Amino acid sequence: MSGFRRGRRLGVDVGRARVGVASCDPDGLLATPVETVPRDDASVARIVALADEHAALEVLVGLPLNMQGEDTASTRDAREFAAAVAAASERPVRLVDERLSTVSAHAALRSSGRSQRSSRTIVDQVAAVVLLQQALDVEKSTGRPPGTIVPQEPA
Repeated sequence: MSGFRRGRRLGVDVGRARVGVASCDPDGLLATPVETVPRDDASVARIVALADEHAALEVLVGLPLNMQGEDTASTRDAREFAAAVAAASERPVRLVDERLSTVSAHAALRSSGRSQRSSRTIVDQVAAVVLLQQALDVEKSTGRPPGTIVPQEPA
């Protein structure tokens, strides 16, 4: 594990209605669901509070590029959300490619026997787990932090 920075991280899957949040242990072995935050005026503050509660090393926000690696409306939304979290937090915020995290989350929930409707409340958390686990795996295999850092500009 040379090059892996020890410490908890928060994984954040930004959606239009909800924000899924996951965390990991300090050794980055396992990402686990934390909560689903309603997407409203208080969601950025809740993410910052969760990062504080979990003493997170950094916050990893999923960047939903399309399959060609291009921005979409959701990508712009995630970038704006990440910038707001970075401005409100003392912690580094990184954008990480999460092209397949929501698809993977739906597939995992389907294979566990959950219907689309019964999965709605937790799919965002599962997507956050998937993106966080992928980011941890990237850092462990490359020795470099995943994604790109979001500049911390004062609000």
